[in-house]
Amino acid sequence: MRKIFISSDHAGFKLKEAIKVYLKTKKIKFLDLGPNNDNKVDYPDYAHKTARKVSLNKNNVGILVCGSGTGMNIAANKHKNVRAAQCFNLKSTKLSRLHNDANIITLGSRLITKKNALKFVNVFLNTKFDGGRHLKRVKKI
Repeated sequence: MRKIFISSDHAGFKLKEAIKVYLKTKKIKFLDLGPNNDNKVDYPDYAHKTARKVSLNKNNVGILVCGSGTGMNIAANKHKNVRAAQCFNLKSTKLSRLHNDANIITLGSRLITKKNALKFVNVFLNTKFDGGRHLKRVKKI
């Protein structure tokens, strides 16, 4: 059973909340790991929290949101078995799943629209890894 974990920093809080509403309307279960408001926090704390959960099971996935998407991405990728992908358009999102078997999507709330972010989350959650020739490369990570 796949589990979805989501978190943000203060800059990504509003977009995280919008993504949660979207997931609820699609009847997709998730666990919000914080924060619970837009007070200033340090993005690595929440990236590590989510990455630890994702790393526990190969079926787990994560959604991380910060101002640029970059900080969360860097922090999450420090964890074994995590392949976080910073997604900025539909193609990068789809390829992150098809070719790289990404298990965390990172989004920049200051760089993409809410409408696009929701599209990216949908594509990320519904695209399967192609395996095949890509599997040997992913194993090298």
